[in-house]
Amino acid sequence: MNLSLFTKKYLQMFLSLLFGSIGVLSYSPFDFWPAAILSILFLLLLTIEKNIKQSFIIGFLWGIGFFGTGINWIYVSLTKFTDLHLFVNIFIIILLIIYLSLYPGIFGALLTYFTPKTNIWRLCFFSPALWQSVEFLRSFILTGFPWLQFGYTQINGPIKSLAPIFGVEMLTFLLFNITGLITLSIIRKNILILFYSIFFLFFLSLTRNLKWTKTLNNEKIIVSLVQGNIKQSLNWEPNFLKKIKNIYINLSKPYIGKSNIIIWPESAIPSLEFENQFWLKTIDEILKKSNTNLITGIIDIDQKNTNNKLLNSIIVLGNKTQYKYPTKNRYDKHHLVPFGEFLPIEKIIKPIMQFLNFKIPEFSKGNYKQKQLIVNNINITAAICYEIILGTQIHDNFNTSSKYLLTVSNDVWFGKTIGPWQHLQMARMRSLELGRPLIYATNNGITAIINSYGSIQNIIPQFKTTVLTSEIYPSIGTTPYVFWGNIPTWIITIIFIIVGYILNRNK
Repeated sequence: MNLSLFTKKYLQMFLSLLFGSIGVLSYSPFDFWPAAILSILFLLLLTIEKNIKQSFIIGFLWGIGFFGTGINWIYVSLTKFTDLHLFVNIFIIILLIIYLSLYPGIFGALLTYFTPKTNIWRLCFFSPALWQSVEFLRSFILTGFPWLQFGYTQINGPIKSLAPIFGVEMLTFLLFNITGLITLSIIRKNILILFYSIFFLFFLSLTRNLKWTKTLNNEKIIVSLVQGNIKQSLNWEPNFLKKIKNIYINLSKPYIGKSNIIIWPESAIPSLEFENQFWLKTIDEILKKSNTNLITGIIDIDQKNTNNKLLNSIIVLGNKTQYKYPTKNRYDKHHLVPFGEFLPIEKIIKPIMQFLNFKIPEFSKGNYKQKQLIVNNINITAAICYEIILGTQIHDNFNTSSKYLLTVSNDVWFGKTIGPWQHLQMARMRSLELGRPLIYATNNGITAIINSYGSIQNIIPQFKTTVLTSEIYPSIGTTPYVFWGNIPTWIITIIFIIVGYILNRNK
């Protein structure tokens, strides 16, 4: 083998890993959005003039770098909160990273197979459309894991203002489209194309002056988000339940009668709802007299099934209508976390998990579409934890009568990693897309209030037992994204695939 070819081959493999890793810098807490363009740029450059196998390897290694650095917090979750052997934890996280890396590998292989010629049709038409299609598969197969879509990097970027029009998936599409132009300028050594691509990027930012919703300054409410900071090791201890209840009650007492809404995080009450009726009804009566509502996460048995599976739920106390079990004013989590709340491919996976002594609570899904939470005649669109990153699900559950978005979470699983910051970044995009403030309540942080433009209004430190109290103003109006969702993105994707493929072959 020619030594220079050998060296070049391994240099390209190294660059694939390196620039995949660099892409993670575009997400929170780093928030350096140009790193997304740099990462995509080298993915496109390194697959040029390669055969299908080589392009797959480059895309796969790029994915190893990207997901290996971007979701390594899952390893912390496994080592801290399971009894699995160290080598089993390492094997699981490696397996997950390899699985996710298959998608950019498939992207590279298909890009070369369908558009072997390097021209504008490959780089600016076919590649963004193909990436959109591959990302859809990643968000769908095995219940989906759409973590780290590049569009989220624009929450502080120049094309942020397009999110209320087309949603985060179009932002990802445009980043690939613009980076394709930059790639073309490098290949052809044409500085005019480079200037055009930069001009196009910042020209799109002119839409920031468009206002789709209106803030109602005369309808403010005061909310108090209680960050209990309960250790996960104690959260499900029966002997600790009373102390957990007292922590939340004592933190909330100063705000009863002063705040309109008090919010406790996901499964704040780690005990079955029907077993806590006297306690819940007592709180309900106290709140009614004080003109304060409480929204809390809680666990319950799925009454629709006879298999004793659980529901991860949100309920409301303190409304004029007396709380009565089972309350219909609730939200039940639909999109469950694989291996955390259910087992995918259960017949195959369950025996393996039993052999490894890996215990997983079995939860039932709530309905895909659910009614808005009603809190003192205010409609709120709710989600639990991981669901807030699922743009289509939140869009489909959103109602124009809703004045706020709400998500409750328990990010203690992430530990002291970048995971909670990525989670918050993706949640902020939902506010921007739908034009509504987001109440983001967690057990141990990050706890925050996000305004209807996706910016952080108030935030409190992680790993601290405290309360965030803030004024929050509702919004009315409808963004174009609410009206048409991802339909424009998919129309453009289909057109670009057809045009990119045909013209690449003909040129």
